[in-house]
Amino acid sequence: MKAVIQRVSKASVKVNGDYTAQIDEGLLVLIGFQDEDTAEDIIWLSGKIVNLRIFNDAEGVMNESVLDKKGEIILVSQFTLHASTKKGNRPSYIKASKPDIAVPLYEKMIQQLAIDLGKPIGTGIFGAHMKVELLNDGPVTIVIDTKSKE
Repeated sequence: MKAVIQRVSKASVKVNGDYTAQIDEGLLVLIGFQDEDTAEDIIWLSGKIVNLRIFNDAEGVMNESVLDKKGEIILVSQFTLHASTKKGNRPSYIKASKPDIAVPLYEKMIQQLAIDLGKPIGTGIFGAHMKVELLNDGPVTIVIDTKSKE
């Protein structure tokens, strides 16, 4: 599982011109799944996301989490995070899970993030063509791969 976590001042997702999610201060998380991802990966990654200390405290030091800030989260599925560009110029997405595996993982991740954050999160629509807007704050962008846990 790969996640791109962006600290935002605001973010939104639209599908067919309609908002599916809008937030102010919080995190926009793009997530991609592989067949070997597990429930343990979901629990670990969700805990990492909500507890990442990437928001400024009163002294201007990145020392607070989205939980501390009572911020919000939008989670957007993005199979292109598993793109392989090794050969040629057309990326291969062979490593990305097909919907029959990815959709249940995505739904479990939504549920786990809501539990860990203590409130519902915003989402895109799996497989839809989405328009994602964000105002990256900092900018702060963190990439996490559950296979390397770095």
